[in-house]
Parts: sequence; C-alpha cells; structure tokens
Amino acid sequence: MIHRGIDPTEFPHGYQPSDTWMTEWKKTYPQLEGKKILTLPGRLTRLKGHHDFINLINSLKEQNVAVHGLIVGGEDPKRQAYAQELYARVNALGLENDITFTGNRSDMREIYAISDVVLSLSKKPESFGRTVLEALSIGTPVVGYDHGGVGEILGELFPEGKISTDTQGLDTKLIDLLSENVRPQKVDRFSLSMMLDKTFQLYQKVVLSSG
Repeated sequence: MIHRGIDPTEFPHGYQPSDTWMTEWKKTYPQLEGKKILTLPGRLTRLKGHHDFINLINSLKEQNVAVHGLIVGGEDPKRQAYAQELYARVNALGLENDITFTGNRSDMREIYAISDVVLSLSKKPESFGRTVLEALSIGTPVVGYDHGGVGEILGELFPEGKISTDTQGLDTKLIDLLSENVRPQKVDRFSLSMMLDKTFQLYQKVVLSSG
C-alpha cells in the first residue's frame, strides 16, 4: 500500500495568515465576526454531503451555538440544479446569515488556518481525503465520516474526529470539539516525499526482479 501524500511545507503546522489577508477576509466576510467557523471544502456535488452540513449548522443554531458554516468550492457546470437545490434549502431554513458559499478559492491554506473545525462528510468512501490531511497538517481539527481514506487518516492522526456515517451525534461531536479545543499534533505521516520514495522503491524492485 502506497498512500498518497501532501507537501507539509505547503501546509505547515501552526500556520497563520498574513495581516493583509486577514484584513481583506474580514472585509469580504464580516458575517463571520465572533463566530466559530466550520468549513466544508469541496465542489458542489452531491457526493460531498452538503445537506448533512446544512443540517448540522441548523441544529447548532437551534442550540444557540454561535457558528458560521463555510462551503468552499465552485459549482460543477454539469450539476447546476444541485447547486440551486442547496441555495434554496439554505434560504428555506433561514440560514442565509449562517452559511456562506465562497465559490472556488485559491487560498485554502489560509481558510484551513482560520477555521475552527474542517468537515469531511462525503457519502461514499473516498480513496484518500486530501482536504482532511491538509487541514490536519495546518493543525486544524477535522470531523469526518469513518470510512475510506478519510477514516484511515483520522484513525491515525486525529481519532477524536471520527464519526459514524449515520450522522447521529454529529452536532454533539462538534460542540464537544469546540468546547474542549482539542488540536491535532504535528503530522509526520502521509507526506509527498514518503509517497515518492515508496513508489521509486516499488519500481526498482520490479525492475530488478524482472532482470
């Protein structure tokens, strides 16, 4: 098994955005001021579990937990109807001031850093879960469904963030993490260099055995 990896220098532990970035961010999204930020990264496709995220924000709001949900990802041109479905549901629940669709962003490192929790709510098991690892590398807690690559990464790096896929207790999990302020340790696995080294070793083994 050769796991995919990320470059930890691109997502350094404890990273903080620049003052310039923070000033522009607060100007663009003033509605986040004073709220705990929960972030769901990923394109607007049904696989990513956006409805579960919307349900979560609605439940926390009903419990008077001061949170704001960020859905960070662009619309899929082939799934415009799904994007409209999400917008309509947010409006129907009266969450226009509690959930923000940022569209596609190129500053994910900064967004991970200012997030209080990043979520991975994909309905189907994913082979890896890159956004989970990127956020953990920064030092941001991640809550994700315990299946596929996401469950494997969380199991090794941040087991506190694992939750079953039936969504029961998702709001309780978030409340506990926010109140306890549990943070991931510095990531020392799933690196790009480890992936490359193991891949080269495998090819070398194949070449030598065939010679």
